[in-house]
Amino acid sequence: MQNKTTNYDVLLDYLQSKYKRITIGKKELSNELGISLSTLDLYMKKGMGIPSYKKLGDKPNSRVIFNITDVAEFLLSNKIETL
Repeated sequence: MQNKTTNYDVLLDYLQSKYKRITIGKKELSNELGISLSTLDLYMKKGMGIPSYKKLGDKPNSRVIFNITDVAEFLLSNKIETL
């Protein structure tokens, strides 16, 4: 059987080898998206233009993490979310 590698698999392998873990933080995501941290914060506040995330705590400055698989799916999607 032939092994078919998808764009998703290639991107996921790249991200996993680059970060060596299954989640990344806001700074790393902003680098992958090519946007500033303040723009990422704005997108998070508006609830648009970013992959799903988890907030580790209930304080305003609690750490936020993004699952590598969600990031890969987001980067490959053609969907643009606007308000």
